[in-house]
Amino acid sequence: MTLTFNAEKYKELLTAYLPKLIKSEAENEQALGIVEDLMHRKRTPEEDELYQLLITLIEKFEQEYYQPNQQNNPVSMLLFILEESERSRDDLVAVLGTEDLVDNILNGQQQINTEQARKLGEFFHIESSLFME
Repeated sequence: MTLTFNAEKYKELLTAYLPKLIKSEAENEQALGIVEDLMHRKRTPEEDELYQLLITLIEKFEQEYYQPNQQNNPVSMLLFILEESERSRDDLVAVLGTEDLVDNILNGQQQINTEQARKLGEFFHIESSLFME
């Protein structure tokens, strides 16, 4: 069964949550609370779209606020999502293939390639580009 995206339901979610660029820690905390709520349940396609949008907005704020001169850090994003989703390193091994590969990625000795980013995106149900530099 393929779930279809309902634009009207998505519009209702956008109206209810009013996502926008995050400009303060208070707004960031509010967005994180919504993401955490969405993370711990089975999401509809519309909720998944909102979830991905909020993660992107949070990441943008945190990059600019906490690391203004650094590029996107896929390892930090992976560790954040791993912790927030209450998954483990063993889950990453199951997704990516080997313990050595996971260790090398988490230790910054190896970059996440396009295929690995795709697998991680599918596993966490988020945009794979969050794992790319």
